[in-house]
Amino acid sequence: MLTWNLWLAGNCVDDARPKQLRFLRELAPDVVGLQETIGSAARELAEELGWQHHQGGSCGIISPHPIVERYGDDEMWGVGARLRLPETDVVVWSAHLNYTPYGPYDVLAGMSAEQVLAREAESGRPEQIRQILAELAPALAEPGLPVLLLGDFNTPSHLDWPQLPWPVSVAVTDAGLYDAYRMVHPDPVAEPGHTWSPINLWHEGQVGTPEPQDRIDFIHAAGPLRPLDVRTVLVGEPAPMPDHAGNEWTSDHCAVLGTFALAAAR
Repeated sequence: MLTWNLWLAGNCVDDARPKQLRFLRELAPDVVGLQETIGSAARELAEELGWQHHQGGSCGIISPHPIVERYGDDEMWGVGARLRLPETDVVVWSAHLNYTPYGPYDVLAGMSAEQVLAREAESGRPEQIRQILAELAPALAEPGLPVLLLGDFNTPSHLDWPQLPWPVSVAVTDAGLYDAYRMVHPDPVAEPGHTWSPINLWHEGQVGTPEPQDRIDFIHAAGPLRPLDVRTVLVGEPAPMPDHAGNEWTSDHCAVLGTFALAAAR
């Protein structure tokens, strides 16, 4: 399972489409949740690969396996699909929540925890994830059904910031999904798993002020799924902005790749 913010469909890097296709063919994931598709990249990538797709606005889902149901539309902050894998159906949602205001920037600016959380409420992200979780509720209630919630949430996790109960990650946990990366790598100090950003190193382009690095791209899971390996992935050693145009890696985020086993029936 892979979640991948394409960075404006890859349009910020030269010859992005063949690079994206090479990456996907090499990994051969069972399902990919995409963000920043600009309304077409999920469909176009799937057609090139001979896969199936569900194309929304920012978000999309592509897979070599049959998609038997589709959920969500361009008006939502994510799209979902039910896929028929050889051993089981799985319901997957790809989410891309609002990017501003961004909490780590507020922390960098010296705001208190109360101010940061107030601004988090203003961002709309807590309501956006509530809408997606409401759509996911029937799948979460279906006995024995694997469920995945992937995406760029544009907010950190309370599992990485114990002093800040970031409301989006708290809501996802309260809904019964677990953070697959933190399940495999429980120590956020030893293995931070940063996904933002491998190429954006300086805050607002000002050399000398480091860009806050954080984990904002997630794979959450529920049901009979046991994570075997969850890791951040990219290709090569991408040059930082503004010298990124020739990178083999076409995004400004790391992707997150998860390998799961179906839990044995009790």
